[in-house]
Amino acid sequence: MTRIISSLAVILAAVLIFFVGRAISAQDKYTVEVPGGVAFSEFRGYEDWAVIAMSENGGNFAVILGNPTMIDAFKAGVPGNGKPFPDGAKMAKIHWHPKKQEAYPGQPLVPGAQYNADFMVKDSKRFADSAGWGWGAFEYDAASDTFRPGTEADTPPQAHDAKCGLACHTLVKNRDYVFTEYGHR
Repeated sequence: MTRIISSLAVILAAVLIFFVGRAISAQDKYTVEVPGGVAFSEFRGYEDWAVIAMSENGGNFAVILGNPTMIDAFKAGVPGNGKPFPDGAKMAKIHWHPKKQEAYPGQPLVPGAQYNADFMVKDSKRFADSAGWGWGAFEYDAASDTFRPGTEADTPPQAHDAKCGLACHTLVKNRDYVFTEYGHR
């Protein structure tokens, strides 16, 4: 009986060490930041933000989320009313590679492996040289369950500062640099 208890204690200790080790070695995504740009930590809690819209681009699915300041601005008619988004407005765009759900009726495409996470924050003082917006792109590696700042080698290429989205978003300058449409509810 003592041998069984000792064996169980050793197994339990090994399992505990394994899980504690994994927890310690796992990346805290909130420590990652774009050099000279925005930090993942500025968007803590984005997973619980309201959905602004969904999109598909380049074969990837995306959901665009907004913090309460962003959602309130959209509900007030920004940017269609000609007003800019207020400071503190934040958006998160999470991309996934699609996968076919074979077991479901109609075999729909659903989110598969996460691809990346992109963020925007409005802060007209901090980002005065980029139309008041700061951008950050974070590439996701499913094998290691970690994020890293986007680089110029990624698709699309990302610069290493908060202005990485300005060139692209200049196309929608008349919408305060925001492509996303807030769908009717």
